[in-house]
Amino acid sequence: MAVLYHMSLDELIDFDIDLAEIQETIERTSEETENKINWTNAWGKKYPILLKYQDKVNIANYAYRLNKMLDEIEEEYQFNKQDAMLVLKDILYNVWKKRKNSK
Repeated sequence: MAVLYHMSLDELIDFDIDLAEIQETIERTSEETENKINWTNAWGKKYPILLKYQDKVNIANYAYRLNKMLDEIEEEYQFNKQDAMLVLKDILYNVWKKRKNSK
């Protein structure tokens, strides 16, 4: 697997441990706790753009278009609001990953 993913064996083992820790944390976190977390601020420490894009980006335009996509996913596949959001988020992530890997 290390050769397949172009990683050293140590990196692969560390990745597996990190992934297990993340999955364990997700499972232990209640919805009530998740609602208290300001995810923008939390991720903004690692990705500062999250703390400063609001003055530069036409948020209303993108929010409108994203809402339309969410509505389409809900209607077409009979998903609830949360499931539609998770599907759209996963699609966006996969598009980003492909763009990142193609450069």
